[in-house]
Amino acid sequence: MKLFLDLTDSQNEKLDSTAKRLGIRPEELAKAALDDLLDKLQEDFDAAAQRVLSKNEELYRRLS
Repeated sequence: MKLFLDLTDSQNEKLDSTAKRLGIRPEELAKAALDDLLDKLQEDFDAAAQRVLSKNEELYRRLS
């Protein structure tokens, strides 16, 4: 899947400078950042779901 982003000049400069500092292409940095964001969102959801399930475990047991 290809994705095209319309970055502001400031965002583009930050992306380019950070990628250059890391020695990678800006596209690679953007992809890695997106991967990290998606992984973090999944981890946050999983943690929240686990808290709800644990908190309501007795209620769910009684209802089953």
